[in-house]
Amino acid sequence: MTTEDNSDQNNKSLGMRNVVAMGFVSFFTDFSTEMILGILPLFIVSNLGASRAILGAIEGSAELTSYASRLVSGSLSDKLGKRKIFVLAGYGLSTISKPFFAVATGWFEAFIVRAADRVGKGVRTAPRDALIADSIPESSSGKAFGIHRTLDQAGAIVGPVVAFALLQIIGIRGIFLFSLIPGAIAVVILIFIVKDVAAKRRINATMLSNVGNVLKGNRPFVLLLVISGIFSLGAFNYSFVLLKASGLGINKNVIPLVYAVINVAYTIVSFPAGLLADKIGKEEVLIIGYAIFAFSTLLMVEFTGNSLYAYLLAAVFGTYMGISETLQRAIIPRYIASELRGTAYGVYNLVVGSGFFASNIVFGFLWDNYNLNFASYYSVTFALAGIIGMLAFIRKFPVSSASLRP
Repeated sequence: MTTEDNSDQNNKSLGMRNVVAMGFVSFFTDFSTEMILGILPLFIVSNLGASRAILGAIEGSAELTSYASRLVSGSLSDKLGKRKIFVLAGYGLSTISKPFFAVATGWFEAFIVRAADRVGKGVRTAPRDALIADSIPESSSGKAFGIHRTLDQAGAIVGPVVAFALLQIIGIRGIFLFSLIPGAIAVVILIFIVKDVAAKRRINATMLSNVGNVLKGNRPFVLLLVISGIFSLGAFNYSFVLLKASGLGINKNVIPLVYAVINVAYTIVSFPAGLLADKIGKEEVLIIGYAIFAFSTLLMVEFTGNSLYAYLLAAVFGTYMGISETLQRAIIPRYIASELRGTAYGVYNLVVGSGFFASNIVFGFLWDNYNLNFASYYSVTFALAGIIGMLAFIRKFPVSSASLRP
């Protein structure tokens, strides 16, 4: 029996209890975070005077910081054989940092707060995903991550709707302060309900040796990194969809509702996408996500002159996010044994985050200095390259393979 099999057996009793508990932690955290993110792009551009390129740099840099943090925390969680302490530290930092948006007077101050929040996300994400993956067998990872992402995004629906209601009463800066309440609830649930998952300790391992063990002789995982990295070079985030919505005539006070539509679509599709991935293959469903992203990007170009288009665009983009973010987490256990999953999630996220960092800056720059059409075609090109690469990957490493772990 392999180490991974022993880990699955020892942690089987945790099952979906840990998955659901972590889902509710994410629900309240996203309630806190997403009530801010629905208004933050326009706050940075309109209130703090940043350009679209600066907005892209802020979002890209913050996400890159997050992804780099994931490698460090993921590797440390493998080294210590513990996940929960890193998850708690990450959620705690995010909860404490977000209210400081209320005192920001310039875009650089907003960037510092955003970076602190994303470091918190980075510290928790790889250990959290490894904790979830280790709580259930690999054959159910699509279902487990689908449940987690559904609960996570349910909070992302509630957050923007509450922000829309409160915006009329306490204003943008008041919403930043209010975000502390649901964030604190998430931390309480994490402390008292979520249980740690025992993993094999790698006491003498360094981060570099862990990374080496993840990559060495693991050609499928390396190719998966390359393909995902190529796709991410064209993948921009939701902020530009919200800016497009503003350009279609959506009032800034109503923008949180457009963001809520993104999150509703994300929530609706996450669990079915996970179940479908367990049945037909995670790589195949990820291709569907890539294709929907390309379609949503073309809609950015085609939609003009009608504010209702903003909601349709948001729904399509949210569908892409629900599929891709669920499958990017569920796909890892197939290629990596339990004791190295924290590092593997960190490596994967660092590669994807680096591409995402570049894409957000380039997309914003092209939109500012040329036009939206040019920026959109840039993104579609990389999306198509990712689709072609993943099709070739499936042909080379079919789902029917008994095991692809080194």
